[in-house]
Amino acid sequence: MLFLSDNAASVHPKVWEAMRAADGPDSPYDGDGHSQALDAKFSAAFGRDCTALWVATGTAANCLALATLCQPHGGVVCHEEAHIEADEGGAPGFFLHGAKLLLVPGESAKLTPEAVRAAIDPIRDDVHQVQPHALSITQASEYGVSYRPDEVAALSALAKERGLGFHMDGARFANATAFLGCSPGEAAGPVDALSFGCVKNGGMSAEAILFFDESLADVAKYRRKRAGHLQSKGRFLAAQLHAMLDGDLWLENARAANAAAAEIATSCGERLMHPVEANELFVRLSPDERESLRARGFEFYDWGADAARFVTAWNTREEDARALAEAIAAL
Repeated sequence: MLFLSDNAASVHPKVWEAMRAADGPDSPYDGDGHSQALDAKFSAAFGRDCTALWVATGTAANCLALATLCQPHGGVVCHEEAHIEADEGGAPGFFLHGAKLLLVPGESAKLTPEAVRAAIDPIRDDVHQVQPHALSITQASEYGVSYRPDEVAALSALAKERGLGFHMDGARFANATAFLGCSPGEAAGPVDALSFGCVKNGGMSAEAILFFDESLADVAKYRRKRAGHLQSKGRFLAAQLHAMLDGDLWLENARAANAAAAEIATSCGERLMHPVEANELFVRLSPDERESLRARGFEFYDWGADAARFVTAWNTREEDARALAEAIAAL
C-alpha cells in the first residue's frame, strides 16, 4: 500500500484520453489550438486575466516564474524549508543566475508578515547587501498546511509595500483549494505568478505557470525557450491541463486525496506534527513502529529519526487509507 508520494500515483484516465485526442497534426511548440486556449480557460477559472505557460516540472515552473521577478543580484524571500530551498537541487540559483534565497522561519512552513519583516528590515539599502526582490510562498505548505485567503492578502500587502514580486508555489494548490472550500482566485489571492501543479494530482508531465501580469509572461516565454523547456509537441502538455480543468477534475482529484488523508488523521491523535489540511501527514513514529507498519505492507518515507511522512493521492483506495488508520491506532 503506497503512501510514498502523490508523484507516484497513476495518471488519470481522462488525462490519457485528452493526450490521445491531441495526437493529430497541429502547430508546433505553443502555437497549437490546445495551448492557445489555455489563457482563456485559466482566466475563467481564476476570475482574473492571466497568461498560462506549460512546462514539464514543478521545479521549472517555480524557477522560471521567479526568474521574471528577481534580478541576479537580488534575493527571493522564502521559508527556510521551502521546496525551492530544500528540494530543487540548486535550480533557483541556476535559473536566476545567482540570485540568493533569503530564508525565513515559520510554523508549519508558513510565512507571516511579521517574520518576513524581521528578515528583511535589517537589510541595508546599499550595494553591499542583497536586496529582496520577490516573495515566494507555498500553497499548501511543505507540511501540508493551507494559507487562508486573509493570510495571503496580508503577505501580498507587504510585498506591494516593499516593491516585491509575489510568487506562489502551487504544487498542491488543488489540495489547498479543496480544503479551503473557496474559489481558486481566493486561494491564490493577488499573486503575480502561480506555479499550478498538475503532476501530483493525476497529470503525467505538465505543470502550468500562471502570470497575472502579461509583461511577466512575455519575458518568461523567452526564458522558457532558453532553458530548453519549449517542447515541440506542446499540445500534449496543454491537453493534460485542459483535462484537469474540464469539469473541475483537478478539484475532484484533490478532494479524493484530501479525504484519504483525513481518514488516516482520525487515528493519529497527538502523533500528528502538523494540522492535516491537504494530502500529507507527518506522524511521530519510533523506528520500531515504522518497521512494524512496513512489515504490514505500507510504503512511506521516514521523516527524521522519529517520524514518517504519508502522502495520499487522487487514487488512494478507501480500504488502504482505512487499513493504515487502523494500523497506526493499534501501535
